[in-house]
Amino acid sequence: MQNGKSAIWSSLTLVAIANLSLIINCGKAKAEASQSAVPALPADIPVTADRYSVLMGGNPAGQQAVWAAPDGLHIFFQFNDRGRGPKTTTVLKLDGKGVPVSETVDGNDYLKSPVHEIYALESGRAVWKSAIEQGSKTLTTPAVYVSINSTPVELGVLAQAALGNGEKVALLPEGEASTERVTEINIEVSGRKKRVSLYAIRGLDFSPTYLWLDQRQSFFAVVDDWFTVIPEGWEPSVKILLAAQDEARQARAAGLAARLSHKEPNGVVFAHGNLFDSESARVLKDQSIVVVGNHIVSVGPSNHVNVPSGAEVIDAPGKTLLPGLWDMHSHVGDDDGILNLAAGVTTVRDLGNDSELLLARRKRIEESKEIGTRIVLAGLIDGRGPFQGPTKVLVSTEAEARAAVDNYKRLGYVQIKIYSSVKPELVPAIIDEAHKSGMRVSGHIPAEMTAAQCVELGYDEIQHANFLILNFMPDVKNTNTIARLIEPAKRGAGLDLSSPEVRSFINLLQDHHTTLDLTLSVFENQYLNRAGQVPRGYQPIASRLPVQVRRGLLSSGLTPPDGMDDTYRKSFAKMMDLAGLLYRSGIPIEAGTDSMAGFALHRELELDVQAGIPPSRVLQNATFNAARIMKLDGDLGSISPGKLADLILVNGDPAANISDIRRTTLVMKDGIVYKPDELYSTIGVMP
Repeated sequence: MQNGKSAIWSSLTLVAIANLSLIINCGKAKAEASQSAVPALPADIPVTADRYSVLMGGNPAGQQAVWAAPDGLHIFFQFNDRGRGPKTTTVLKLDGKGVPVSETVDGNDYLKSPVHEIYALESGRAVWKSAIEQGSKTLTTPAVYVSINSTPVELGVLAQAALGNGEKVALLPEGEASTERVTEINIEVSGRKKRVSLYAIRGLDFSPTYLWLDQRQSFFAVVDDWFTVIPEGWEPSVKILLAAQDEARQARAAGLAARLSHKEPNGVVFAHGNLFDSESARVLKDQSIVVVGNHIVSVGPSNHVNVPSGAEVIDAPGKTLLPGLWDMHSHVGDDDGILNLAAGVTTVRDLGNDSELLLARRKRIEESKEIGTRIVLAGLIDGRGPFQGPTKVLVSTEAEARAAVDNYKRLGYVQIKIYSSVKPELVPAIIDEAHKSGMRVSGHIPAEMTAAQCVELGYDEIQHANFLILNFMPDVKNTNTIARLIEPAKRGAGLDLSSPEVRSFINLLQDHHTTLDLTLSVFENQYLNRAGQVPRGYQPIASRLPVQVRRGLLSSGLTPPDGMDDTYRKSFAKMMDLAGLLYRSGIPIEAGTDSMAGFALHRELELDVQAGIPPSRVLQNATFNAARIMKLDGDLGSISPGKLADLILVNGDPAANISDIRRTTLVMKDGIVYKPDELYSTIGVMP
């Protein structure tokens, strides 16, 4: 469930937190309910500590407290995200130049695994150890250890170290970070004034990591639409900080769009390639495709295609032309467009985001001010409470629920996603209002409900395979907590797929024509990956990723209780067996990730094949069937005359070997050509 967020928080699995901020303001009741989700600050935090609010989706979710002591700088950090979230205490000792010379971190990480991490620099020798890695290095220049269980204030420490060292500083275990001042502004809250500066740190993630420093160049805040840490009392300034930060982000995005988008005014001809016909799921040999403007004008055997005068001819013998891929489970963030297009993904369905921001991003993409995919809009609704998602669309009454659906419809959304804390009694009203408006309904299975009940009420689609497993564990009521991940891992291995209960459920799915967004790659990472390992799906490309992004992959799994390791593995195997059974039973399987843009879809397709779905059908699901589900197959989903020019060129034949989909060499979206090597290089991914 990754979105490319800053790798400095990777071990907190912040990349797994869906970007679910939405625009509807639910008023006073929302604020009161949000408070109940905030964990209490420990009583032993000194009253003199600098205290910061942690906000998720604009709602209070936790705290950061920082204070000086004889043994160094102490940092307490915690937040609650639907029952998940870290709780750590860090002791950081700095030298006279502000460079860390020792660090200890204790507590638990985002998925509640225990944390004990140490770093020390003595006589020029740096040594570090955590649950996922250990090492040492002799230093000849200043270097900053990026802890796996880092806290937001450490971004300020890193920035100060870089600014004191010519704006660059080496990172440990490896890499380099550079810090650049972007702008400065004045802010004021309740008569208090402060001048703060925006800095961009490069070297931690695919895109720059932004933070705000005060006039002493000390940490002031990190702000984002989905996750913010800011001093208590300064929360009203978030809006102005975000506006200044977004201006910098959009300027960068516009520059990249101008440089990396290639338009051919006289058209493009893809000559002598093998064509994947997504409607029949067959490969046609030696075909040529002519694109003029943003439409496909002709498709056919190469010796029968006329080449327009002045058109760019791309020879493709031995390669396969496919429609642009779809990711049916996305939460679009910065640079996701680059990652997706480089991987051959030209359309995504966003299943929960800030409406105002998402619509603005889609407009920038359409106006060529940002590189991005087509975006199909699905709006998320949750209920108030301690395990609510990081969203502002929170409903407690039928009137609120129907109003939320109507607002999404007004904004142009085509689907509603029901989340885990919606009251069961509100589910029928949401479904009714959505279906009256011609909208699809999908979602998690709310607490106190089963998947079968939701299907009977009218769900068109279910997100995540774990909720299918939970259907056979009706005693697990609190599926809005981390139990929805842990119980299927502990007990899924024992599910009898030949049982009458499973057969009855499959019959129900068949009768209601329910589609399934399984996100198998998420559960492969959580159930099979162990501390210090690169998840299987990322092993083919891990060496190409930026250093700190690659490190973040090392802590993506759940930690099984003692004696349960083999059970977790068998539970994932049973989930895969269920996926194969569902396919053989005629249940439509979607290609969705809820994970790192681009790369994760490749793995999702590989897992579908491992589950028993033929590669050609997997590709059909990720192209034509996706467009048909969303009623966009008139324009998208296949390479046919008159359709929009979204297609990709792959070096190999993924219809025979699905892993060839990783070898995308050229991408066209809306008639514009993108070169994957160019896209990847601009965000630090090696060819």
